[in-house]
Amino acid sequence: MEPDIITVGLDGSSESLAAAQWAADEADRRQSVLRLLHAWILLAAEAPGTPPDRDQNAGARQLVRQVLDAVRERHPHLQIIEDLVGAEAEPALLRAAGESQMLVLGSRALGAWESYVLGDISLDVVGRAEGPVVLVRAPGHTAAAPAERPPTVPDPRVVVGMGLTAPCDGLLAFAFDAAATRGLPLQAVHGRPLPVHAYAPWGVDPDAEATVVKEAQDDLRAAIDPWSGRFPEVTVQLTVLPESPARAVVRTAPGAELLVVGRGRHRHALAPRVGPVAHAAIHHVTCPVVVVPHD
Repeated sequence: MEPDIITVGLDGSSESLAAAQWAADEADRRQSVLRLLHAWILLAAEAPGTPPDRDQNAGARQLVRQVLDAVRERHPHLQIIEDLVGAEAEPALLRAAGESQMLVLGSRALGAWESYVLGDISLDVVGRAEGPVVLVRAPGHTAAAPAERPPTVPDPRVVVGMGLTAPCDGLLAFAFDAAATRGLPLQAVHGRPLPVHAYAPWGVDPDAEATVVKEAQDDLRAAIDPWSGRFPEVTVQLTVLPESPARAVVRTAPGAELLVVGRGRHRHALAPRVGPVAHAAIHHVTCPVVVVPHD
């Protein structure tokens, strides 16, 4: 791993340009190197000094150079690497994810069914990558099914979705660091569905609901407290909702500058899996979403 490199995958779309701008901002914030990566299996191997009129990769170079010029306007002093890779996009991106601090990709506004039918390389990479993957939408693009918005949108913050069923140190390390580097508060969200006995003929038993929420708050606080000690400058808000973890994260995300969620490493799975929380976030949240793999 090269911790000082942030890689963004480019494909010429408006989403990948938005991803590049986000990655450039992040690289500038972290004083990292930005790598602009474009992978295409038909890129030709050419000797140094090939005349421009014989450059078979001219189109690919122009694609990367256009993004480079756009990024330079906002970050004239940022160190940038241009990387053309003659390979299929997915393996090239997976390799880059293992070599970088994070991999940043553009995200299309597709519904779940559309993604499964059309194929979404971002989703495949997220499900297999060894490092954090950030998905960024193009400006003005909405989610597949907009989340319910609260009456008033909260102040900017970093939101982290917590499952509490497995160790999540990598997830919390990324979330706290992201909040600290931005000077923003961190909102830790946990959704816990009510058990069957909490429902009465007239509706939800308020005492049973209060008990479930209190237990969840205690569990969430126990997971967060050690990290609050390591990042005393980060203000933390704990949020527990009596519903599924995926729905809780989607409902809490509006107004966030960044949403951080985790996924388990399914090393022996035949197909990539991102899990229900990450899947819901990718399809229904409009802010940048970071998916952090964990054991």
